[in-house]
Formats: sequence, structure tokens, C-alpha cells
Amino acid sequence: MANALTADKQRMVLHLLAEGNSLRSVERLTNVQKKTATRLLVRFGHACRQFLDEEMRGLKLEHLEVDEVWTFVGKKQARVHVDDTLTSPHGDTYLWVALDQETKLVPTFIVGKRSADMARRLMVDLSSRLVFLRPQNWYSEVFEHVTQISTDGFKAYPEAVDLAFGPHVKYGTIIKDYRNADRRPGNYSPAKIIGTTRQTRYGMDEDELWSICTSHVERNNLTTRTFMRRFARLSLGFSKKLENLAAATALHFANYNFCWRPRHSDDSGKSGQLRVTPAMAAGVTSRLWKFDDLFSEVKARYL
Repeated sequence: MANALTADKQRMVLHLLAEGNSLRSVERLTNVQKKTATRLLVRFGHACRQFLDEEMRGLKLEHLEVDEVWTFVGKKQARVHVDDTLTSPHGDTYLWVALDQETKLVPTFIVGKRSADMARRLMVDLSSRLVFLRPQNWYSEVFEHVTQISTDGFKAYPEAVDLAFGPHVKYGTIIKDYRNADRRPGNYSPAKIIGTTRQTRYGMDEDELWSICTSHVERNNLTTRTFMRRFARLSLGFSKKLENLAAATALHFANYNFCWRPRHSDDSGKSGQLRVTPAMAAGVTSRLWKFDDLFSEVKARYL
């Protein structure tokens, strides 16, 4: 890694960023200048993306939920001028995430606009990482579905799923209806859900409607906003460059997949015992990783 910082100092800076500290907070804690920390984040983040691209292959996942997380780059969309797009991307930006319901693994993600093109890119990339067909039995040439995909009602999803998977997937959509009883300024309480509409799209029967769900990936959005200040609303932690946002996202999901340990929830909904990491649950690795292991592995391979 072309950086004057020692390996221990680099690891400390990156670990603090992965744990949700802002760049200025890291500067105060480590005495590493913000610009230096940003350059380190970009280099290591790009290496994390390469690492995830290699490791997240041949996955056998049962039920994937897909959602988008909003943020903005440079300035909010209402303040974007026509000349801004000539120099660097600005305005509303979305993190597209696919999450496995059982293992909590994030096999792929993408950062960009909320468009049909980005939906197609996500689904094509996702399909390249999955083993989503299997024979019904050892002597049969007939294959059965392995993977189910659930999304919200964004109109670009059905065409994107069809392009990437064809008929070899179970796919359904869920639309949640909300009502916020208090819309006064300064009120940020969550909206009240008043109903859901589920619809089967491909490869699903009507008796499987109940299984269509995006609640787990929506809960994961909270984890994303907690550990990446760039996605925290009503704050100053937004990204100035799209490259920085993409690098921070890659660092977060590398740490999340290989080092983060979710918890089992009991019947009352409270957090329970620690689970293994998502990568262990999905069979990507056979051991528990700490951030030091992730840092050493990524640096040895790509930096």
C-alpha cells in the first residue's frame, strides 16, 4: 500500500471507519489528517470490492431480499444545477443491496441512481454469484428452483429479474402502505404501516404469497446508516465524491460479511445470542474473522 502510515496505523484508521466513526472523528482520535484517511479509505475500499468479487461466488442462498438506501453526493437533488453533471456526479444516489434472509449475507451491492439500468446491473451481477438451479434428484434432468427473490414495487425490478434469471427463480413483490399520523415539521417518528400487497411474479404459487418479504433487508438499512455516516440523514456526513461513497460502502460490506456477528432474536423480538458471521453461515469461510484478519487478507492480496 503506497502510504506513509505504518500498517498498525492504517489498520486503526480503517477499523474506526468500519465501526461508524466519521473522518473528522478519526482525525481527532489518530492524528491522521482527514485527506490522508480519505486516500487510505479509497485505496482499501477498492481492494475490498475486488476481494468481495472473488469470494462471493458459487453461493447457494434460499431467499434474497432487495432494497435501495437513499443518500446524496455533493448536494441534494433540488440544488443540482445542469452544469454540475458536467464535472462530477451530484444529487440523489442509492445503495442497492441484496440480502439473504437466512444467513444475512450481502452477496452483492451497487451504488448509483434509482433507474432501470441500475436494477438490471444489480440482478445480472447477483445471478453470476448464485447457484440457483439444482436437479430434482440424482438421475433427473429436470431442474427445480433454489432461490427466491423479493423486492418492493419499483417497476424496473420485474424486467431486471427476468433478464438475469429467466424462468429459473421464484420472484414476488411486496408493496407496503404507510400512513404518518403527524407530518408537522420536526416530527421524525416512523410512519405507521396500514397494509401490504403481495404479488407473485415468476415461479411462485398463490399459496407461497406469505413468504414474500423485504423486512430483513429494510432492517439491514438501519445497520448501514448506523455504521456509515454517509447514509445518516440530517447530518453533515454525506460524500463529496461518488468514488469515496463506493469505497466506504465496499469497506462496510467486507467488514459486515466477514467480521460482523448478527444476533438471534427470540419470540419477544429482543436480541438474543450472537450468530456466526454471514460469511460463515453461507459457507464462504469456515472460521470467525476479526477486522485484523480482513485487513491482513485484503492487503496481502491486492495492496
